[in-house]
Amino acid sequence: SGLSDFFFQVVFVATAASIVSGAVAERIKFWPFMGFVLFLTAVIYPIQGHWTWGGTALGGLIDGFSDFAGSMIVHSVGGWAALAGVLLLGARKGKYDKDGKAKAIPGHSMPLATIGVFLLFLGWYGFNGGSVLSANPQLVSIVFVTTTLAACAGGLGAIATSWFSSGKP
Repeated sequence: SGLSDFFFQVVFVATAASIVSGAVAERIKFWPFMGFVLFLTAVIYPIQGHWTWGGTALGGLIDGFSDFAGSMIVHSVGGWAALAGVLLLGARKGKYDKDGKAKAIPGHSMPLATIGVFLLFLGWYGFNGGSVLSANPQLVSIVFVTTTLAACAGGLGAIATSWFSSGKP
């Protein structure tokens, strides 16, 4: 129905905005960020979302374009908006030493990061499962298995990358 599609898009636009929030964290004041998000969600996202879901396939530029579950539109809108935000704000305080060399800024709280990962991991089941736009158990179960395998592969990839770069898994 129209309302369920609307709610689904609300979740998509909130995801795009959350990509921006992670990129500008600790570098922007609350009200300017809220203004940025308002502009993103009221103007930018609806235009770019319509390019795909409005039946125009990226404004007619790409014949046969398909974007299952908004993977390109959501992440592209969020990523480009985040890039615009960080270009306006500049580097985080403490990112560079007095000679201009970049310093690593390690994560501040492994328990909170772990909780965040688990919240995202569980949230993907609802998000991806809902992307099927039906309650067909066979289709939804395929999405759930794929989501689980993707999360496991991502976790193993992160462990391997960390082990390679820092010597610790």
